[in-house]
Amino acid sequence: MLAGGAALAPTWADAAEEALFLGARLNRGRFEAAVIDEMGRDRLVLPLEARGHSFAIDPPRRRAVAFARSPGRFAVAFDVDGRDEPVAITAAADRHFHGHGVFTPDGRLMLATENDFEAGRGVVGIYDATDRFCRIGEFPSDGIGPHEAVPLRDGRTICVANGGILTHPDYGRAKLNLATMAPSLAYIDAASGEVVEKAALAPELSRLSIRHMALDAAGHVWFGCQYEGAATDRPPLVGRHRRGREVELFPGPREVLHAMQNYVGSVAVDASGTVLATSSPRGGLIAFWDTESGRCLGRQTLADGCGVAPSARGRVLATSGRGAVVNAGPETERVLTEAGGGAPAWDNHLRRM
Repeated sequence: MLAGGAALAPTWADAAEEALFLGARLNRGRFEAAVIDEMGRDRLVLPLEARGHSFAIDPPRRRAVAFARSPGRFAVAFDVDGRDEPVAITAAADRHFHGHGVFTPDGRLMLATENDFEAGRGVVGIYDATDRFCRIGEFPSDGIGPHEAVPLRDGRTICVANGGILTHPDYGRAKLNLATMAPSLAYIDAASGEVVEKAALAPELSRLSIRHMALDAAGHVWFGCQYEGAATDRPPLVGRHRRGREVELFPGPREVLHAMQNYVGSVAVDASGTVLATSSPRGGLIAFWDTESGRCLGRQTLADGCGVAPSARGRVLATSGRGAVVNAGPETERVLTEAGGGAPAWDNHLRRM
């Protein structure tokens, strides 16, 4: 339960005048978290002890938390302008991080998706951001394998993507329950920890792991999936949920669905809230979708491209594991940083301040 009934709001809504983006990467054999500008230029580089994943961001106070890749046990809180010393955060002894988190809008608390691996359940850990990120509690995610969490615009609720995949640190990243997966979206009152709504996929799509989410202009949740079934299957990978309704899935054109190879690595909605970008590093492409109709607007090729974050209207900034940073939209892309032998290998996610 959250002390004082703290409310939540979209973490990137109050971005600073200069657009800044956060990503994890491997650079000349060293793991890093990097803050870059719209042109892909470094503004801050923070060493990490191992591979990073994504970030919780607190724009008004210009700070963030970088999380280890699941099943990692470390996170690092830092000032994006480099004014304060970073603060190391260690997962509880019987928990590990799932790579994502959010701040409360008052900056007092940080919430992180975690795995209670002995009990085989997902939880959301609560950290006191005013006291060196001391862990002060948790509440259930009402599912297995909680991955990304996003704050809704009611200022109170978070939506957690329970991917449905059971893991245990003793077995690395092995997936232990594919036959009994139950992915879902859990809407949780962050003040009480109560699940106020839950949306699940149809039973025949139980191996469609819901992983990443973004909100559109109307505040609806869009999500991307990773399929754990037969490689020859082609289930839809992109979906939308509107509160009080059934989940909607959008396959898009046959050639786009086939090209994504059953894997969406990250999602982002553009600055207008009307265009969704879904990356597929396995397929080497970013697909764009109209958030009102669900129609696929087109795609851009980006080899090993995964990180996407809101840029201008109809566009996203995107990063690749081969070192490229591009500004991309449904029709055109502009390469900002060329991939090359000495370029940093960007990890799965890019987040906008």
